[in-house]
Amino acid sequence: MTIREHLIGYAGLPVFTFDESTDLDDLPGAAEVAWRVRTEDFDEEDEWRAVFERFLASVDTTEITALVVGFWGHDCGEGYTYPPTLLAERADRFPALRSLFVGDVVMEEHEVSWIPHDDLGPLLAAFPALERLDVRGADGLVLEPFRSASLRTLRFESGGLPGHVVRAVAAGDLPNLERLDLWLGVGRYGGDATVTDLVPILGGERLPELRHLGLENAEIQDEVAAAVAGAPVVARLESLSLALGTLTDRGAEALLSGQPLTHLRELDLHHHFLTDPMTERVRAALPGVAVDLREQERADGDWLFVAVSE
Repeated sequence: MTIREHLIGYAGLPVFTFDESTDLDDLPGAAEVAWRVRTEDFDEEDEWRAVFERFLASVDTTEITALVVGFWGHDCGEGYTYPPTLLAERADRFPALRSLFVGDVVMEEHEVSWIPHDDLGPLLAAFPALERLDVRGADGLVLEPFRSASLRTLRFESGGLPGHVVRAVAAGDLPNLERLDLWLGVGRYGGDATVTDLVPILGGERLPELRHLGLENAEIQDEVAAAVAGAPVVARLESLSLALGTLTDRGAEALLSGQPLTHLRELDLHHHFLTDPMTERVRAALPGVAVDLREQERADGDWLFVAVSE
């Protein structure tokens, strides 16, 4: 998954785009694709709503299992509709919806840290059967602790994930969540989450079915690695990702000095600042684990950078 290219597949289905130029005489079957609803208009207020209404009138949405919300404009203020809010209002039109991606917006449309958001609460309440939720961007994002017995995958991609969002996830009641990814980002773009905010997640008591944990894209990646090294949740994980961030030898040393990681199938550390000797130590310490050490970066003096910020 990349923020530079639109999704070509989602939830096991090819993605089909529905926008202003879509030919209504050449639509696929409603259940055959993941539908991306987006606007091509960068300037017209609330054009996404107009496209969405055309979509509702043209497609049997009762059969749709996967939906992708694409570019919706540069604002969520007066005159604009936040797509998740509109989806919540029309939830009865999507009884089969199980997978939702909010924000398939690429760089030429909007920088990731400027994608405008609002309150996700109404969406989560309106779709209790949702099994997968991916959210890109976090500017203005509002999230309160929520309960979902259906959710299996939860993913937030951001150049700066607010601490209140991390705390809301940590305090949620998600008994069947299997995969969790949080791109923590940098303080400059709102990423003010701390290791303390992660403690309930790392403890694992509230996430009994978690099998994959990603705490990624963090300027505090070494601190995160040190916290993960002793985290109870790690013992039951099958895969762990500390990728995309500013991981250095200090963080890797803490990780290797902590609890055993040999039970993992995958350890993703790509985009890192490890030295060559440390990369060899990591590989040697985890011979049966698929360790991703691609994108070995070099620090510019004391400046380290995450993969995705602005």
